Amino acid sequence: MLNIFLTGVVTGFALIVAVGAQNAFILRQSLRGERVLPLIVVCVLSDVLAITVGVAGLGAVLERWPAVLPIAQIGGGLYLLAFGIQSAMRAWRPTALVADGGTPMTMRRAVLLTLALTWLNPHFYLDTVVMLGTVANSFGDQRWWFCAGSIVASLVWFPTLGFGSRFLRGLFARPSAWRVLDSGIAVLMGVLGVGLLAH
Repeated sequence: MLNIFLTGVVTGFALIVAVGAQNAFILRQSLRGERVLPLIVVCVLSDVLAITVGVAGLGAVLERWPAVLPIAQIGGGLYLLAFGIQSAMRAWRPTALVADGGTPMTMRRAVLLTLALTWLNPHFYLDTVVMLGTVANSFGDQRWWFCAGSIVASLVWFPTLGFGSRFLRGLFARPSAWRVLDSGIAVLMGVLGVGLLAH
């Protein structure tokens, strides 16, 4: 059970930490010190809902059509490998993230933009509902331990990103920091992808 829980934590981190539009926006807001707490709450609640639906919904589908699991695992493995390749390409040509100046964003606009970057992003569904749901269901009756681990990753990541990144302004102004982060994500995604395909 502990191994499955920790696999959920690691897989959750690997998918959530990848620097996409949502994380880049939270990082930007953190570096500017604007509306951070409500945006963290939106991101965490969105993850909890989507991950739970993915694990529960995919579990119900698999009970009716067990042949879906091998197909989902192959698709999920290929997706993870593609995700890893994208991270490797970002590591090859990293860029610094710059927090622009300008007028502070209103609370309403910041929350709506976070919701849009989350729920209108197809990668969000692939990562949470499909990918985490697929990996979780490969553990059968123990899938909820994986689900709990994935949710813990979200509960740790977003507050860390939102409140911690302001202390890393100098670090993330350097492309080399993004190179290290994306390289680590690329390796982890490759390992997880091969593991799913070989399961």
